[in-house]
Amino acid sequence: MNQNVKSRIIKSNDQLAIILNRVLSMRKSVFGKIYEKLYHLYGPQGWWPLMDLETENPDKTGATKGYHPLNYDLPQTRKQQYEIILGAILTQNTAWTSAEKALWNLKKLNVLDPDKLLSLDDDTLKEAVRPAGFLNQKSMYLLNITRFFLALDGEIPTRKEILRVKGVGNETADSILLYAYKQPEFVIDTYTKRIFSHLGLVEDRISYMSLKKLFQDNLSPNVPVYQEYHALIVEHAKKYYQKKPYGTECPLKELI
Repeated sequence: MNQNVKSRIIKSNDQLAIILNRVLSMRKSVFGKIYEKLYHLYGPQGWWPLMDLETENPDKTGATKGYHPLNYDLPQTRKQQYEIILGAILTQNTAWTSAEKALWNLKKLNVLDPDKLLSLDDDTLKEAVRPAGFLNQKSMYLLNITRFFLALDGEIPTRKEILRVKGVGNETADSILLYAYKQPEFVIDTYTKRIFSHLGLVEDRISYMSLKKLFQDNLSPNVPVYQEYHALIVEHAKKYYQKKPYGTECPLKELI
């Protein structure tokens, strides 16, 4: 190979590297700008809500009580941790307001305690879970995750361990790890995919793990940021991406 050809190849590779770096920087900039824009629009969200807290976030859409903006120390007790875990199961394929009703039913039964919940008879448990839907499946899933929680004996589970529990998928596992155990696992939900595909940043058929990796590659592993970003996406989606046509007048478009 003559020297001129070698030079052109080297120059081409250098240009390609520059382009790739620019694309990556732009992508990071866009993800960061979107977070900053959402935070500016809606402020701190204070997820995950806890029933015994007297705090609230009156500016958010839907349920407002139990949210704790700017308090990232929660959960502080084993009871709060367990409540978040139950909530992550109950909110599968349903609105949080419905999951919250089921949690209140469990609270009235005084079974927001792993040992007490396991001692509850099946029919009573199913009736308590009813507002969250899929009562047969979810009541079984609650028992599964409760046995898992007890077996941990205070230890933090790995993602692989928690995914082995029947009834726990990617989103539920990441929700439990991020909010109950304060681990930097970004949570992807339907709204995340809908918003970011509508903005042209990802394909609409992108997999859960690919989109999760994209966020984590472009964000520092910061638990409060992960919590806020996920919550802000949900809040934004409720305003602009719940009904078709999606994204009408979405203020994020000006950032793309």
